Amino acid sequence: MIDDLPYRQVGEPVPGRIVCVADHASNFVPDDLPLGIPPALLNNHIAIDLGTEGVADILALRHGIPAHIAAVSRLVVDLHREEDSPDVVPMSSDGRTIPGNIGADIEMRLDRFYRPYHAALAQWLDAARPELIVALHSFTPKLETSDEERPWEVALLYNQDDSAARHAIRLFAAEGLTVGDNQPYSGKQLNATMDRHAEAMGRHYLTLEIRQDLLVTKAQQARWAALITDIANRTALALRGER
Repeated sequence: MIDDLPYRQVGEPVPGRIVCVADHASNFVPDDLPLGIPPALLNNHIAIDLGTEGVADILALRHGIPAHIAAVSRLVVDLHREEDSPDVVPMSSDGRTIPGNIGADIEMRLDRFYRPYHAALAQWLDAARPELIVALHSFTPKLETSDEERPWEVALLYNQDDSAARHAIRLFAAEGLTVGDNQPYSGKQLNATMDRHAEAMGRHYLTLEIRQDLLVTKAQQARWAALITDIANRTALALRGER
């Protein structure tokens, strides 16, 4: 983390334009909070949405879509859950027990990481007044606890407001991609950050899930950043036309 902040912000928002939020972009675990898991698991999907940090940085630095990026692992505290969720400090994930989280001081972690992250995000979004928020996530092609393959290359999640998602689903499909509609997770259940900072505030958003094997290299991340920029801009234009 930079200056012990649980987030970093890249680029300067232009009021009324597009911004990016990446809740699961980091696998950082502070030294004073050992999780008791093999270090290799920090490069596993249970600890981080692989590839999203690179995409978010490219969006901000090359495409003018500034980003609010998590700087702490979801295994320390899951910034994309409600405060009272039993999984806000997960004791297990995809069949892996997280020993350091059993009996953890959840209130301390909320105060140290979760609340500052969301307070800063709220302030940042209030200043940006974005016409569209891109909430960036990635998913593993196959869970270790399931035999089910996940064929989608990209998916759009939403809860009550699907107005932006509908345009993006169509636009990604027009690129020849296999597009999920509230897959592999439903935004009806898992949409905490956008529920709080977008739907509750009347802001349009795209919650993107990209399959992690498509984000391995910097070149792949750059291609997705360019595609996301194009589709986000076209979605914003379509939404303007609906006003």
